[in-house]
Formats: sequence, C-alpha cells, structure tokens
Amino acid sequence: MTGEEIFADTIARDQRVEPRDWMPDGYRQTLIRQIAQHAHSEIIGMQPEGEWITRAPSLRRKAILLAKVQDEAGHGLYLYSAAETLGADRGDLTQRLIEGRQKYSSIFNYPTLSFADVGVIGWLVDGAAICNQVPLCRSSFGPYARAMIRICKEESFHQRQGYELLMTMMGGTPEQRDMVQDAVDRWWWPSLMMFGPPDADSPNSARSMAWKIKRHSNDELRQRFVDMSVPQAEALGVTLPDPELRWNAEREHYDFGTPDWSELQRVITGDGPLNRQRIARRRQADSDGAWVREAAAAYAEKQRSAGNGSGR
Repeated sequence: MTGEEIFADTIARDQRVEPRDWMPDGYRQTLIRQIAQHAHSEIIGMQPEGEWITRAPSLRRKAILLAKVQDEAGHGLYLYSAAETLGADRGDLTQRLIEGRQKYSSIFNYPTLSFADVGVIGWLVDGAAICNQVPLCRSSFGPYARAMIRICKEESFHQRQGYELLMTMMGGTPEQRDMVQDAVDRWWWPSLMMFGPPDADSPNSARSMAWKIKRHSNDELRQRFVDMSVPQAEALGVTLPDPELRWNAEREHYDFGTPDWSELQRVITGDGPLNRQRIARRRQADSDGAWVREAAAAYAEKQRSAGNGSGR
C-alpha cells in the first residue's frame, strides 16, 4: 500500500496517525493551524483572570486562581509540543501570533470587570472549552489526542471551581448576586461564539471532520453547550440573557437566539475590546524572556560540545 492508502485506511478504521506516518500536507497544515490556535488561546487566556490574582478577595481564592493560571500555561506547552511533532517551530508560532498571522480564541479579548468574571469564565468559558475539547481526545492525530486527555481533566476541574465560586457569591449579598448576573450577561454570547461560525459559514470544519481531527460540527457543539448550561443556570439562580431561550419538546433540545456573528468577525480580525492589549502584553513577555531562551540554548550547546569532546 502507498502512504496515501495507509493514511486513508488508518482514518477509515478510526486509528491514530502518528508523527512519523505519511500524511497529506493539507492534514499536517490543518493540524498545525488548529493546534497552534489552541496553544495561543491557552497562553493568551492566562491574561483575563491573571489580572485578578493580586485582587482576589481571600488567600484561598488567590491560591485557586494561581493554580488555574499555571495550568493554562501548562496546556499551552503541551500543545506547542504537539505542534512541534508536525515540524512546526515554537518560536515561529509565537512570532506568527504576535504579528497577527495566527489567531487565538476570540473570547479572551473581553475584559474582566469584577471578580465574578473569574467564576463565569470558569463556568461558561471553560464549560464551552470542555464541550469543544472532550471529543478531541479521540482526534485522529495521536500527540494531539493524548495532550487533550490531561487538558480536559484539568479544564473540568476549572469549571467546577468557577461554578463553586458563583454558588458562593449567589448565596451572598444582593450586590454579589448582581455582580454574578452582570458577568453572565456579558459572557454568555461570547461563550456561544467560541464554537466558531455556523456550519454553513465555517470553511475548515467539514474537512477537519472528514479527517477525524474533530468529531462534531460547530453547531452540534454549540447546541450541546446550551443544553448543558441552562439547568446549571437555573440551579445557580441566574438568568441567561436570551429571550428566545426555551425548551423544544419536539427536538428535545433548547432553542436559542442567534449570536451577533458580525461582532465575532470584528473580534477575530483584531477589533475586539482588548485585542491590542492582549497581543502587546504577549509581545512584551516574549521580549522579556529572550535572555532566558538564549541562556538555555547556550547551555544546551555547551552540553552537546562537552559530550562530543568526551567521545573522542
């Protein structure tokens, strides 16, 4: 069998493609684009909640938030490593991000205005991420699928942490309950947009599903998220800001309104509330860490030279 035939058979039998296997260039490039975007999102995603570490209301909440932000950094590293197995260079991917040639999730361009946002990000944003990412544990590309297993376990813990924080606040003062409702109002629609545009307008979704990189369409995942979130909102005692949201007994799913897709397009193309600030901070962090990378590279080169010398 040719490499192309082996690849097609591997996909058809629902088995894993590994880095040394033959794969179509389109498959490789699609994976690099998707994994890089995912990795960038984890790294940029440290910023919205990281802004609240020094303002957390208690030592316990600070420790929880520190652990979560640290986890997101780890997720980014797992994913950059997975992209490197495809021949991508981590430094090049970072340059593509800070030069605007690669994207990250639109959700991280919105501001966190109160500590309730930390809880809502955990509940809604990480909840949407879980809907998106659990099927990726069965992705056809082995390193990506294996990285997602640990990431999804940690994201599930983050979602529970966020929900617990909101439950605590909803049992507090009227001002705290108002903070939670305000945060839900602001984050609900951007969370729905995390799944990408409608299937009819998604240029990459069908091919990714054919290659079994992803397993469900954008609209399927968005519906799953809505169905999951509505009973949770009811248990919290918050109202989701969608007048069209109602149970459809015939479909056995919730009907819901249409997100503002023009807003998604604006944010994706760099015109969101905090696009420039997020990238500026990432660019500064990359610049500040240059000496560490240079020192590590020099040390690695010294070790290689020493090893070569001892073998003569």
